[in-house]
Amino acid sequence: MNQLQQLKQHSTVVADTGDFLQLARFAPQDATTNPSLILKAVLQPEYAPLLESTVAAHQSASLEDIVDQVLVRFGLEILKVVPGRVSTEVDARLSFDTAATVARARRLIALYEAAGIARERVLIKIAATWEGIQAARELERDGIFCNLTLLFSFCQAVACADAKVRLISPFVGRIYDWYKKSAGAAWDEAARSLSNDPGVQSVTRIYDYYKQHGIATQVMGASFRNTGQITALSGCDLLTISPDLLAKLEASDTPFERALGGNAEAQPAVHYDVAAFRYAMNDDAMATEKLAEGIRGFAVDAGKLDAMINALRSK
Repeated sequence: MNQLQQLKQHSTVVADTGDFLQLARFAPQDATTNPSLILKAVLQPEYAPLLESTVAAHQSASLEDIVDQVLVRFGLEILKVVPGRVSTEVDARLSFDTAATVARARRLIALYEAAGIARERVLIKIAATWEGIQAARELERDGIFCNLTLLFSFCQAVACADAKVRLISPFVGRIYDWYKKSAGAAWDEAARSLSNDPGVQSVTRIYDYYKQHGIATQVMGASFRNTGQITALSGCDLLTISPDLLAKLEASDTPFERALGGNAEAQPAVHYDVAAFRYAMNDDAMATEKLAEGIRGFAVDAGKLDAMINALRSK
């Protein structure tokens, strides 16, 4: 078996892309999108008609409504290919507004349901700020399942578990990026690879904690830089992987063993109120910086998508 086939024996494989034309080749169970991936897709000629037709069909709607229509249109196309779920992200510019995040999430779900898609097939992606986690708590109570993203720290994972969210996406590659940049010339790539990779270690700690304490929230490793990070997390509930790395896994037949699910060191149960959460985030420079950077980056790309839509409306 190739590595992709091996991986599917241990973890649910998810495609991390808005390019739904690539999906069938890899046969993922689910797919995830974000503002940057949607922007990347609509800049490709093959997707221009989809954007243009969606904008034309909702010409008199507000900009926010049209953006949501575009996001859901991509989601609907993805759901024609994957048998499971699609993750659709709430505007990152709402990351510190619980009420606005809840309202936007409900609107996205309503659009999917109006198109005949059961809400169980949709995960609403929300940045794992304190406000985002509280929005997810409320949405989950209403049967709207959430995927908490931009997750870099243990305290974020614990708060998500306490909020009973359906799924979290702890980032591997961006954690790796931060530690590599911080170490500079002292970074030893070989010594910090596989199970010693700081991003892999972060996800492993979260996964072990959830399993030890019977937490139902699913763990989906995300943001990979190389296939070694992926195989080092085999056994994680889900792994969301870019098409480029899916292709590399498919091209390799190097065997590997399941990495997670062994006898991990016991971790005591912990909980965070808002003050403890903010202090724990403040105490983690990597998580603080990467969360802020991620929100800014997604917000910039959301703004670019807004501009493209406005340009089409003004024609």
